[in-house]
Amino acid sequence: MRWLSALLICVTVTLSAEPLLVEKQRFTLDKFTTENGQLIAPVNIGWEAYGKLNSDKSNAILITHFFSGSSHAAGKYQPDDATPGYWDAIIGPGKAIDTNKFYVISSDTLVNANVFDKNVITTGPATNNPASGKPYGLSFPVVTIGDFVEVQKALLDSLGITKLHAVIGPSMGSFQAIEWAVRYPDKVERLIPVIGSAYIDNYSAIKLQRWAYPILQDPAWHNGDYYAKGQPWQGLTTALAYITQDALHPDGFNPRYPPISSDTAIHQRIEALPLAWQQLLAQARLRAEKQDANHILYLVRASQLWRAGMGDNWQQALNRITAKTLFLPASGDLLLPPALSKHSAGAMSAAGRQVQYAEIPGSFGHLDGVLGISAVAQQIEALLN
Repeated sequence: MRWLSALLICVTVTLSAEPLLVEKQRFTLDKFTTENGQLIAPVNIGWEAYGKLNSDKSNAILITHFFSGSSHAAGKYQPDDATPGYWDAIIGPGKAIDTNKFYVISSDTLVNANVFDKNVITTGPATNNPASGKPYGLSFPVVTIGDFVEVQKALLDSLGITKLHAVIGPSMGSFQAIEWAVRYPDKVERLIPVIGSAYIDNYSAIKLQRWAYPILQDPAWHNGDYYAKGQPWQGLTTALAYITQDALHPDGFNPRYPPISSDTAIHQRIEALPLAWQQLLAQARLRAEKQDANHILYLVRASQLWRAGMGDNWQQALNRITAKTLFLPASGDLLLPPALSKHSAGAMSAAGRQVQYAEIPGSFGHLDGVLGISAVAQQIEALLN
């Protein structure tokens, strides 16, 4: 199911009737100091790119990915892959983010959720700590959106890219994109936060705690030290089921799952699970094979801590942005509702910044920022050009 999978040295690109063919690259930092002052050594992340970097390296666009996503933003690794990258509809030759013009680069975040996916390279709690030879577990430092950005900057520095034509990202990727424009205003010319905002309010932060709670309560979690025993499958699966439901609007959710009214078992037995919930869990269990419980906890915390500039006053931090900006929330988003984007855009506008705002229509809620992105392709193309 394509809608569910979304809750999922220059690379050679094949330009033909076939999809873009891309190759995953590895970037390594010998050491990295987090915002809370802790050392991680080494750090590895994966990255991929589409298009060609021009001679003065001025045509680079950075794509920053969402919570359960990866650097696979477009194209395919092999021609017979079942699906392309999540934003293939807008990234490619002649598309809104035109790879005939731009060099489009995307990297796996630190602590990527999909640590056990063969096409993901990421350092996190599931990584072996060189000092002990065992997975870090909870000894891995708490990381922030700012840390994600600093690792990305190190990658771009290694490629000699000193200025970005644009930074674009959905959901948690919008947080990273905004932080890029706050920290490095001289390096970011255009900014497109999709289904996101410049801060997380208390309501949204506590809603995210619901994703962490099943993991923390699973006896098999063992306070994060479960790698020799196996994943806390019940907690991880339940968390991923909640993530799926929270990302969908009821208009997108209801037609895809059995209605309660036709669910005979729950009319007879109090312990029976609704069929819709059983289906959510079954789908989540498949996704759980590539994900890690601790990584989910760390991404929840990074998202809960988010505010532009990572200081006390996110509105003031937005004053540093000089990039032309386009906010693109999804009209039906119940996870990061349009009001958050409106408030963020309003704060920038009040500071005299160039801000545009448009909403993505659709019935998928938060997922419209991935599945429905074609609806705002013209607005994206216009800002880029």
